[in-house]
Amino acid sequence: MISQEVTEAALLERLTELGGQVHRPYTVIGLEQEGAGVSVTFASGETVRASYVVGADGMHSTVREQAGIGFTGGAYAESFSLADVRLSGGVPDDEVILYFSPAGLVVVAPLPGGVHRIVATVAEAPKEPGIEFVQRLLDTRGPEARRAVVHEVLWGSRFRVEHRVADAYRAGRILLAGDAAHVHSPAGGQGMNAGISDGVALAQSLDAVLGGDSPDLLDAYGAVRRPVAQQVISLADRLTRLATADRRVRPFRNAVLRLLATIPVFRRRLAWRLSGLVYR
Repeated sequence: MISQEVTEAALLERLTELGGQVHRPYTVIGLEQEGAGVSVTFASGETVRASYVVGADGMHSTVREQAGIGFTGGAYAESFSLADVRLSGGVPDDEVILYFSPAGLVVVAPLPGGVHRIVATVAEAPKEPGIEFVQRLLDTRGPEARRAVVHEVLWGSRFRVEHRVADAYRAGRILLAGDAAHVHSPAGGQGMNAGISDGVALAQSLDAVLGGDSPDLLDAYGAVRRPVAQQVISLADRLTRLATADRRVRPFRNAVLRLLATIPVFRRRLAWRLSGLVYR
C-alpha cells in the first residue's frame, strides 16, 4: 500500500546520505568487456569504464542482452486490466482485498490520496479501461453487501504477465539483479523485495571482491540468488493459476481457500513466504 514513488524517494535519500549519486537519464546502448574492466556506451555518446557492471535495468534489460545471457520462461495467456480510480461504497481504505468471484478475480487496493487500484484478470482487457468497464468489474466480482461506485478513472492500462529467470547471473564482469534477472506475476507482491535482496547480496559479494577476495564469490552470489528467484516464480505461478482458474472449478477453489484461511499454521507459513523472510 506504499506507492513506488515513496519507496524510491526513501531509497534515494538514504543513498545520498551515504555519498552515492543517481544520474538520469542515461540509456545503455553497448557493453564491451576488455581486460580488467567493462566499457559502457550510452546513447549520448559518453563512455564509462568500470571494474564491474551491474545490470538492474528491468525485464527488457539491455545489459543482459548485450552480455548474451538467456532469459528462459514464458507468458500467461490471460491479460490483466489495471485502473487507479476514485470510488465510494463498500470497499475499505485500510486493507487490500482479493475477491475470488465465480466471474473472475478482482483485486482492490487502497493507495494514498483516497485512490484505489483495481486489478482484474480479463480474457481481452481494453487498452484504456473506462468508468463503465471498471464499474462492471466491481458489480460482477466485487463487494455484494454494499456496492462500490466508481466516480473517476485517473489512469488505466492493460498488461500481460511473463515468468522468466536469467540463465546465469554473471557473465565475466557483468552481473544481473532484480527484474533483469527474474520476472514473474505480481501475485503475492514479491517482486520488489526479491530485487532488493538481490542488491544486498550482490553488494556484499562485490565489496569483498573489490577488497581483495576471490572473484569466485560473484559466482556464489548467483548460486544463492537464482534458486530463490525460481522459488519466488514458482509460488507466484501457483497463485496466478489459482486466480485465473477455469470458471467451472472456481467454486471448489473458493471453498478450499476459505478452509485454508482458518488454519493458523497455513496463514503463518504463507505470510512468512510472501514477506521474503523465509529466504534469509
